Amino acid sequence: MTAALVASMVLLWIVVLALAFVVFALARQIGVLHERVAPVGALVTGGGPQVGDVAPETVVEDLYSRSVRVGGGDSKGRRTLLFFLSPTCPVCKTLLPTLKRVAAGEGGLLRLVFASDAAASGHEEFVSEHGLREFPYVLSAELGLTYQVSKLPFAVLIDDEGVIRAKGIVNTREHLESLFEAHARGVASIQDYIEKGKGRSREAAGGGEG
Repeated sequence: MTAALVASMVLLWIVVLALAFVVFALARQIGVLHERVAPVGALVTGGGPQVGDVAPETVVEDLYSRSVRVGGGDSKGRRTLLFFLSPTCPVCKTLLPTLKRVAAGEGGLLRLVFASDAAASGHEEFVSEHGLREFPYVLSAELGLTYQVSKLPFAVLIDDEGVIRAKGIVNTREHLESLFEAHARGVASIQDYIEKGKGRSREAAGGGEG
């Protein structure tokens, strides 16, 4: 009877130790995955004016023949979010509520400008359907060529001095918010910020080894 009890206790401890090992291995693997799966920011493209460049000053007409200036700074201290879209782009439509919410949350310090290709159709219906009449809605192929926009939706964040602070393809709310996060952190993109952080970690680790 005693031998059987001891054997069962030993077996129980073996099971407990095995479970502890499994939990440790899983926790370690989760940590590795956490390091590998970095926050995804807007996809920065290589063409057109780059982050840190002065935005080309362009004056174009909007859908209602009003003159709209893009670039060149803003005397009211506002940033400009230039958002390239199309009435036929489904992703663009899903981001419109976020765009309007972001603009409203900036307390008048963000100017939201929509831009599309004049060759496309259905703009007036699109503006009416999504309540965009209060924002400048520019029809200009020239603007798209200036920023070399190849995929939609595409956004460019320009500060009040006319300097490009962030840009890229924005397919999600997180992508859009990453433009403002990059500007706040003083980097070209969230990816750059992560890489710089990794570089500092490696340098610290190297210093510690010395």
